[in-house]
Amino acid sequence: MYEEARITVEVVSAIICFILVRYMIKPYWLTREGRYLGLPLGFAFLGVSYAISAVAYSELYYFSGLLWIQLFARTFAFVFLAVTYYFSTKTSKIRMIWDITLSLLIVILVALFLVAFIFPQVTSNTYAASQLYVRVFIVICLSYIVIHTFRSHIKSPDPTTIWVPMGFMLFAISQYSLLFWYIDNSLAAFTGSLTLRLMALSVFLAVTYFSFKENKRTGK
Repeated sequence: MYEEARITVEVVSAIICFILVRYMIKPYWLTREGRYLGLPLGFAFLGVSYAISAVAYSELYYFSGLLWIQLFARTFAFVFLAVTYYFSTKTSKIRMIWDITLSLLIVILVALFLVAFIFPQVTSNTYAASQLYVRVFIVICLSYIVIHTFRSHIKSPDPTTIWVPMGFMLFAISQYSLLFWYIDNSLAAFTGSLTLRLMALSVFLAVTYFSFKENKRTGK
């Protein structure tokens, strides 16, 4: 029952993320400005992590290295989004540092992937413990994003943008709930985490759809 629910949510989450990427990438296609590339890339990495999770928890295919890869990919996605928001208000010179940071993050991610494939037997014993530290780190990244997006909304109030920090807040609470699942196997925490994740993704989907619809109506 646990595996079936987990796989279903992972598949749905991946699909929603890839739909988000399809809409979020349009501003970059139109302008070719790098500042529009951060969000779609972040959600693309997130979608890939959910897709890998669906395969990793499937009875059709099990490889301990995949569990590590999905953990690395998900952590990378949220770190990427946090860094993207951090550099979003910086000058062009500072954004050069963003390019270097992005390159380093990708190199680190690839290195972690290789470690997971080459040495899965070494890392498998510490996977459960590592998840606790990783989730705490992800909550910290998401908390920063919530604060950053909420401040941006206060500076330029808009009925749509208020939902962005709300969506990331739901993500943060979802990750926080998983800590209780890992510690005491609380089924309520596990169910709540998956539900909150889907709610967060639904919020982003709605915001993206209405923003795209509004831009199309105004011809922007």
